[in-house]
Amino acid sequence: MALVIDALSKRFGAVQALDGIGFAVQPGQVFGFLGANGAGKTTTMRILLGILHADAGTATWAGIPTAAAPKGTWGYLPEERGLYPRMKVLDQLVFIGSLHGLPRMEAARRAREWLARFRVPHFAERRAEELSKGNEQKIQFIAAILHDPDVLLMDEPFTGLDPVNVALLREAFLELRDRGKTIVFSTHQMEMVEELCDSIAIVDKGRVVVGGSIADVKRQTGRVVVRLAAAGDPDLAWLDALPDTAVRRSGRDYHELELLDGQDPQSLLREALARHERITRFEIAEPSIEEIFIEHVGRAATAERTLAEAGEARR
Repeated sequence: MALVIDALSKRFGAVQALDGIGFAVQPGQVFGFLGANGAGKTTTMRILLGILHADAGTATWAGIPTAAAPKGTWGYLPEERGLYPRMKVLDQLVFIGSLHGLPRMEAARRAREWLARFRVPHFAERRAEELSKGNEQKIQFIAAILHDPDVLLMDEPFTGLDPVNVALLREAFLELRDRGKTIVFSTHQMEMVEELCDSIAIVDKGRVVVGGSIADVKRQTGRVVVRLAAAGDPDLAWLDALPDTAVRRSGRDYHELELLDGQDPQSLLREALARHERITRFEIAEPSIEEIFIEHVGRAATAERTLAEAGEARR
């Protein structure tokens, strides 16, 4: 029952939107689909849904082409909102549910349950145009899951939500995951990736540049990061003189260092203990997904801009 994307390619005129992209998502997984704007995330989702056709490659769910899977397999939350502005919220949720084969009374029951869960039962009789963007986002999410699909494809689902609503949506994600649903979502909010995702793929210019479980992706960097603080010495100026160590960032009450060339963190701890009577923080940390994302996507974008600017200067 896995979702498998294998060597998908898609071109729009001179633009190669997808260039052999591939990954797999297992049932009961939350999968983060990450990339800069224009990397190919939305194109991939639209191919899975049969809205677009790939030029090459395959996409399958449970061994059959995704375009041939039953319509009710999919729940889709697009980045562009698609509610009818003058239609009442409950009426359009029932209408959308009926398009997926739900009897109207059952669709209404489920819709009211989700509205209550998201703390907006009074929205049932409101028109969509009366809602804030964040609340419209919640209604769109309910519309995507009302028919209980096996696979959820969500394009920037947390955009426009305040912290309370982010927490409500996060709880819904985790419940759906625990029920065995396959969840694929794109986002630029890396803290949500760290918190929710089992696996990720980072795409750049239509290619997967890094992918796998969160633990494997972090391990692949080969970097060791240490957070260090000592009582009575907030500056820790001696760190700058250490070999094979880069002080990457100083927090409010600690320093963060990247150990280079396989340096043993314990040697740094011994050095710190020799200089200070009390070490208040010593933590060996993994690189964040945000740092990994910037390393694979941000630097490439910066280099590309630099080359473009150099070309303009030569002209």
